[in-house]
Amino acid sequence: MKDSLIYELRTAYDAQLRGVTPSGGSARIEKDGPLTRVVGWHRGFVTGPRDLGVCGAELDTLIARQRDFYAARGEAVEWKTRAHDLPADLADRLTAAGFIAEDSETVLIGQSVDLAADPVLPDGVTLRRVTAGSDLQRIAAMESTVWGENRDWLAGDLAARIENAPENTVVLVAEARTEVVCAAWLVFKDGVDFGGLWGGSTRKEWRGQGIYRAMVAQRAQLAAARDVPYVYVDASADSAPILTRLGLHAVTTTTPYVWSP
Repeated sequence: MKDSLIYELRTAYDAQLRGVTPSGGSARIEKDGPLTRVVGWHRGFVTGPRDLGVCGAELDTLIARQRDFYAARGEAVEWKTRAHDLPADLADRLTAAGFIAEDSETVLIGQSVDLAADPVLPDGVTLRRVTAGSDLQRIAAMESTVWGENRDWLAGDLAARIENAPENTVVLVAEARTEVVCAAWLVFKDGVDFGGLWGGSTRKEWRGQGIYRAMVAQRAQLAAARDVPYVYVDASADSAPILTRLGLHAVTTTTPYVWSP
């Protein structure tokens, strides 16, 4: 029974979530054969259907064309792969073309009605929706601290998403007084049965207190209220066990292959 459910969820994922939606601003989407690529984000982005429909030398040419396209722009590019992609040697061919694998994540999907609940937060922590640029900058600063890298670009990306599709972008912060201790966002796509659970980074000193779980519950509640049946997330090794215990199902893994000039 579980295997059939996972197959059903993965099939829906492949059918509905292999494309990308531009966040607004200067970002644009282009097509190159079976691939979709994004120009104008903080780095290039390439994705495609489960089966690219090309192999061998033809696939090598397609890969090299993406690399060279972004090289001409002086930009890095991420090619998003999944473990069940075809052809099976895609990862090997990306590596041969100079792409480097980053950390894999687990794609988890859950039913929004099963996950929906009123968020339970530790004393002194509050949850609210934000849209103001100053709040988005505070989120970017928190993310930069958590991940040990400059994520200033995130404020502009979230602002563009909100401006471009305010009804489809919900950004939440958990705060202890004036400090942002966790941030997460929920992204809908018109006509799609999934809400995307993104963000969820929590300051180290605030982990283990249920804040991340509260963020999941709140976003699932919003998805259920909108009659969106599923929520999904690309989960890190730290988050995946939590989400599995909450009732999400692992359907595949995703690995970004990155080429940098």
